Amino acid sequence: MDLKLKIEESVDDGPLHIITVKEAELRLNTNIQTGLSDEEVAKRSELYGKNALKGEGGVNPFIILLRQFANILVFVLLAAGILSFVVKDWPEGAVIFLTMFLNAGIGFFQEYKAEKTVEALRKMTSPASKVLRNGVFIQLETSELVPGDIVEFQSGDVVGADCRLFDVFNLETDEALLTGEALPVAKIDDVLSDPDEPLGDRINLAFSSTLVTKGRGKGIVYATGMKSELGKIADKLLETKGTGKTKLNKSLDRMALILLCVAIILIIVVFAVNKFKITPNALLYGVSLAIAVIPEGLIAVVTLAMAIGVRNMSKQQALVRKLNALEVLGSVTDICSDKTGTLTQSKMVLVRGWVPDEGIYKVSGLGFEPIGEVRNILDTHGEDEKPKRKSVLVTQVNMSDQFKLMATCSSLCNMAKISRSEENGEWVGVGDPTEIALQVFATKLGMGKEQLNSKGEGKYTELCEFAFDSGVKRMTVITQLNDGNKFAFMKGATEKVAEACTHIMRGNAIVPIESQELVQYVSPQIEAMASDGLRVISLAYRIVDDNETTKPNNEWARESFELNMVYLGLVGIYDPPRPESRISIQQCYSAGINVRMLTGDHPSTAAAIAKQVGIIPDDEVIQYFEKNNLPKIESLVMTATEFDALTPEQIDALPQLPNVIARCTPDTKVKLIEALHRRKAVVAMTGDGVNDSPSLKFADVGIAMGITGSDVAKQAADIILTDDNFATIVKAVAEGRRMFTNIRKFVTELIGSNISELVCLTVGMVFIDDSGSTVFPMSSVAILVNNILTGTPPAMSLGLEKAPKDNMKTPPRDMNDSLFTYEVICDILINGAVLGGLSITTFWLTLDVFGDGTLGVDCNLDYSESCSLVFRARGVTFAVLTMSILIFSYSCRDTRRQTLSIEKIRTLFENKALAFSFLFGAAITFIALYVPGVNKGVFKQSGITWEWGLVFACFALFLAFDAVYKWVKCKKFRPLHKVTPRHIELRNFAKAMGSNSSNK
Repeated sequence: MDLKLKIEESVDDGPLHIITVKEAELRLNTNIQTGLSDEEVAKRSELYGKNALKGEGGVNPFIILLRQFANILVFVLLAAGILSFVVKDWPEGAVIFLTMFLNAGIGFFQEYKAEKTVEALRKMTSPASKVLRNGVFIQLETSELVPGDIVEFQSGDVVGADCRLFDVFNLETDEALLTGEALPVAKIDDVLSDPDEPLGDRINLAFSSTLVTKGRGKGIVYATGMKSELGKIADKLLETKGTGKTKLNKSLDRMALILLCVAIILIIVVFAVNKFKITPNALLYGVSLAIAVIPEGLIAVVTLAMAIGVRNMSKQQALVRKLNALEVLGSVTDICSDKTGTLTQSKMVLVRGWVPDEGIYKVSGLGFEPIGEVRNILDTHGEDEKPKRKSVLVTQVNMSDQFKLMATCSSLCNMAKISRSEENGEWVGVGDPTEIALQVFATKLGMGKEQLNSKGEGKYTELCEFAFDSGVKRMTVITQLNDGNKFAFMKGATEKVAEACTHIMRGNAIVPIESQELVQYVSPQIEAMASDGLRVISLAYRIVDDNETTKPNNEWARESFELNMVYLGLVGIYDPPRPESRISIQQCYSAGINVRMLTGDHPSTAAAIAKQVGIIPDDEVIQYFEKNNLPKIESLVMTATEFDALTPEQIDALPQLPNVIARCTPDTKVKLIEALHRRKAVVAMTGDGVNDSPSLKFADVGIAMGITGSDVAKQAADIILTDDNFATIVKAVAEGRRMFTNIRKFVTELIGSNISELVCLTVGMVFIDDSGSTVFPMSSVAILVNNILTGTPPAMSLGLEKAPKDNMKTPPRDMNDSLFTYEVICDILINGAVLGGLSITTFWLTLDVFGDGTLGVDCNLDYSESCSLVFRARGVTFAVLTMSILIFSYSCRDTRRQTLSIEKIRTLFENKALAFSFLFGAAITFIALYVPGVNKGVFKQSGITWEWGLVFACFALFLAFDAVYKWVKCKKFRPLHKVTPRHIELRNFAKAMGSNSSNK
């Protein structure tokens, strides 16, 4: 049988964590004493290739640049720009081409910085490994490793390939990038029994690119390159394809095609009205009319709106790598978040203690700053014999001997240090996170290591340290007081500390106890702490006799000191939630967004933290639902093993997907996102490690951590959080909603104004003079100036609008909804028709009702006495059309609320850019009407006097129509946001959280 096939089949016979080292040795056809021979390595190198990850190739800047122009609207603008230059309209052509190249430049630089995910993965691999070849350990490039190689590693090394461990001593590895586990993982070489053990619990395996943080060990390489766990992630990333154009892009493309067709038809109509006599004047009018239909500023306005969104989000600690993510953010229905550092502070804190006979101690204060109170919670009975709870502040004066010993043990059986930074004055911790928490706790009581070791009566001197060993799961320190008394202080896992204990301290008495009895005695307290998400550490001590320390301390045996210990009590440590996490999750529920926690932690810890931050209901929330007779809210907590065991059909049959998944693996995260997508959900996924990168890329919006995140996660993400804070995600979602709402506003204004011009100018072609020529209601220059004044400036200003008050109280926008919804189309067409109708009506009224109907001769070319009435009518039309559209831009600030409502009048100047564009448009209108030479010579119109009455009448008519139209929409149109039963449930959940927030 082929060697490669043989090895791969042998590995496929079952995972290596459930077989012995000898069986692994036989499967991989190697020898742990001598390693592989050069001849064997050559064969395997040829079969397996380099221990490297395959990539996607380089990035071609030229192709990226070309891709920026592969847009239908860009082609339409290109045609419009060329036509502008053909008819010698240099300003319009310049604006169009400047817009095109500005948009292309922004898109190019955004995309050029796009992810090279697999390249980042490749850089993570270890440059060298210590490998056993021909019976001798040598240093080799990691890329030279092959299955069957025997490798050795120690603290500080990066594991070069996936290995089955053996000869392990005190070995710990940091696997956060693969599993999400915040703390280093202690490794063993024993056989594990469960073949479906999650990746993070396969503690007899070491994985490629993980870091050895403590100890040493050896391993048999069983997977290299793309076959390693890291390679599987890279392979998943290579399979993940982009989602193509977003709904916004597609909507703009369709709109561009429609407008292009309309523009072509209008040119034909102009030529037809002029009996296909293609005069320069007719050609100029036709081109001007076509350009008026095409919103050349739309790309610039959309790009500007997104750029403003990017800037706003960067101020809120969120860096946007892909502009399209902004559009999708407004539709997010589910946020799948990591726990450590995102929902929590990533700072272990000791919050609870328990001492036999003295009860529970609660410790306040968060972070590394040693400020906080320690209180003893006592159960007492009042005169009525009813149980009462009493809280006593613990000080140096009233502290019991037993609790003082616990604090001393926490301080001295500890290698961590805390100090105040000279740069910013903040407290920082150096060392193991658990030991930092213990050191902070002791320092709060005035019994930190520096305080106990300071000069004076209570000075302790460390004689010997027996470091934490993953085999015995405990640490012991031998210290000596100034008076010569020696003590052994121990901390560790309860079951391991209990094995070394023969006594327990209860009050001032030391009572004998069996190890098994001790474990049973403290078990209820351990379970209570674990259910609250606390990591439990037990503490013990004993007095050391002088005859035990006669030898030099470098000859002291650990076994001789770790016995006959006196059990003191236990403490609970956890990574506290960020204070803002619960509020942010409440905001998500109000906005109809589900929040799910995917973590590498144990289920009990995950569930406890999820309750504290509000992802799943705690007792008070459940009571709120019962008190208000609301339907019971269901929340599901599962392990990755349980979830992965379900088929897609079984997952789809669940009433709802799990809110919390513990012991998460990369495949579990992707599987959950796939399940959410089958339920038509729009998913935002947060993560920081290599293990998160497939799900970050597969999610609709990938959000990476900027502080703790790996380069791979950042490259795979659409957005990077510079503060690693879940609250920032909520701000990003709010910004995404604001941005898309504003896009709809300015698209309505921009295209609505074009439609009004189209109606006015098209209907205006019915006015024909005695020579048979059409009398245009506006000159070509007036058309273009009106287009510029009423188009881009107000539209850009609407892109700056603040978010509506109910921005985060409405359900997510349906991703299937086009930009041009039924309501948007109605707003564009109806308002455009009314505005265009009013303007052309004033042209007719001025000519035929208030005038004598004289249309003059060649009034499209020059002014003459016979054209006086036509020029005045054009002035009225220009004023009505220009100023009415500017008023319409104020109506577009809110598509449902009345434009002249008290609220809107109060905020008339809130959007300063919109107010400025209105005043600027009004100023240009007066210049075009009244500046000699400009009015008649350039705009082919003249100033008006009493006709301002017509203008203001049109303003009043439009505002009246606007009020009636919005009232009809509120009554007859469907609600802006479709509220589902799930959103009602989430909104009730948010209310329940708010009603109990004072207790959190």
